[in-house]
Formats: sequence, C-alpha cells, structure tokens
Amino acid sequence: MSSNVMNELTTKQNSAREKLIVALDKSEAGEVNQLVSALGEEIIWYKVGMELYYNEGNAMVKRLLNQGKQVFLDLKFHDIPNTVGQAARAATRLGVGMFNVHAGGGREMMRQAALCSREEAARLGLKPPVVLGVTVLTSMNQEAFETDLGFTGTIEDKVVAWAVLAQEAGLDGVVASAREAALIRKQCGAGFKIVTPGIRPAGSDLNDQARVMTPEMALDAGADYLVVGRPITAAPQPADAARSILQTMAR
Repeated sequence: MSSNVMNELTTKQNSAREKLIVALDKSEAGEVNQLVSALGEEIIWYKVGMELYYNEGNAMVKRLLNQGKQVFLDLKFHDIPNTVGQAARAATRLGVGMFNVHAGGGREMMRQAALCSREEAARLGLKPPVVLGVTVLTSMNQEAFETDLGFTGTIEDKVVAWAVLAQEAGLDGVVASAREAALIRKQCGAGFKIVTPGIRPAGSDLNDQARVMTPEMALDAGADYLVVGRPITAAPQPADAARSILQTMAR
C-alpha cells in the first residue's frame, strides 16, 4: 500500500475519531472507569448525561478531562434566561467541550446561554465550548409529538424551525435526529454543527429510540458528530464495537 493511500486512511480514521461521541449510559464511576479504560485511545469524546452526572457530579467530568478526553455535557438546560446563562457559565468553567440547552426554551434563553458561555471563556482564557440546542428527542415519534405534546405539523418542520431559531440566537448548532440532518444543513449552512443521537449500526436493537439512522447514513446526511451509546457500552466487547463503528465511519 502506497504512503499516499496510508496517509489518506490515517486522515479518515482520525476524522472519524473526532466525530464519534460515546454516551456513558452508566451511573457509577467504577463502571465508567472500566469502560473508558477498555476503549483506550480510540475514543476522544464522551457524553456525560443526567444519569451519570447526578450520581457522580463534576468529579466524573474532571476525571475524563484529566485523561485528555473531550466531554459533551448533556444536561439539557431549560429554565428562565438568567438561570440558564449562569448554568452556561458554570459548564464553561468546568472545561467541557460541548453542552446543550433545550431549544424549546426560546430565543432569549438560548441567547443568554451562548453569550454567557463566550463571556466566561474569554474571561478565563479558555476555548469556548460548542453550545447546542436540543430540538425534538430521538425517542419521539409523530403520534406522540401530536397527541402528547399537542404540536401540529411534522417533527421535521419543528426541528428545522428550532434549528433556525437556535442559529439566530447565537448557538453553534443543534442536537437532532440524523433523519433531519439534511434539512437542517440546507437551511442553516455548512458551519452550523449537527450532533445526532439515535445512531444504530445496521442490525442493532432500537431500544427506546424511534428516529434512528446508521453511522454511514448519518454522515452522508450532514451530521458533524454521532452519539452512540448502548451499541458500544452494552456490547460484550466495547472496544471491538467502537472500532467497527469507527471503521464504518472512515470509509
């Protein structure tokens, strides 16, 4: 194999590693430490959500950061603008690479999140984290969207509308199903980040996800980051599962 081909493969593999976020769907530090150790250098990004954060707190985030990992703090802030702004400052001080707020909180709430995060990063001389707006959860189907939440129209229309609002409010991107990624990309442009949960390799169980897509399809649709949880974390050999997904992403 020529050096040019090898270099191209290495570049694709590194790009895949930068785009894959492993969701730490665990509640105890011991389980997480074991998983992170097993995954080793292959994984750069980890998502710390409510289950883990409310059990282990900032200590877990700091432990991951001290190991050279990037952290997506997935706490989905949703409150009055001032409260969310202060929460955004705290997340920024913590040193996470990414955090999110609910787009349904409105323009001013999102604006405060973005503004306060950037102000805090500048004050501390830190790189500002990527601030994302959560659109419609990937566990939501059209029937529940209408009957439970009382929305009219399609999920796709609401996701795109919230993505546009998030961009206008100054957010860096959104969290959305890969099924809506192409629509968001068309409406919001190339620089707007799209983070997609609900990623399932072909043949995987859906679990509690309703709107899913394979890694290859999600990247083709325009996703910047893929969030993968149980297909890796619940696999008999998590490192092998992660490696398989990375290889698929690098093709």
